[in-house]
Amino acid sequence: MAGEDLVELKFRLADGTDIGPSKYSPDTTVASLKEKILAQWPKDKENCPKTIQDVKLINAGKILENSRTLAESRLPVGELPGGVITMHVVLRLPLSDKNNEKRQDESPKKSSCSCTIL
Repeated sequence: MAGEDLVELKFRLADGTDIGPSKYSPDTTVASLKEKILAQWPKDKENCPKTIQDVKLINAGKILENSRTLAESRLPVGELPGGVITMHVVLRLPLSDKNNEKRQDESPKKSSCSCTIL
């Protein structure tokens, strides 16, 4: 495959740090990009995704679907030939058990509603 067919991407994390840039084939799936992000995730970060389901990739305001390729997902608006495309990485981490227990304990206190029928 010719070098000019490759797409150069970098992934911006919520704190502003970047992973990449690296070059990918347009046939690369979003799921495989997420696997690369997991493998290259900075070890010093507090919140670390465990699976690709914990990661959302956003390009030009759209959440990319795992089953789609880069060619299917890319939007031509704002892209320059030879430029680096920045995709934003958003984490969807499950709540820890302590947070779930705390919310369950608080919910009866907060939902005190009484109705009177006259």
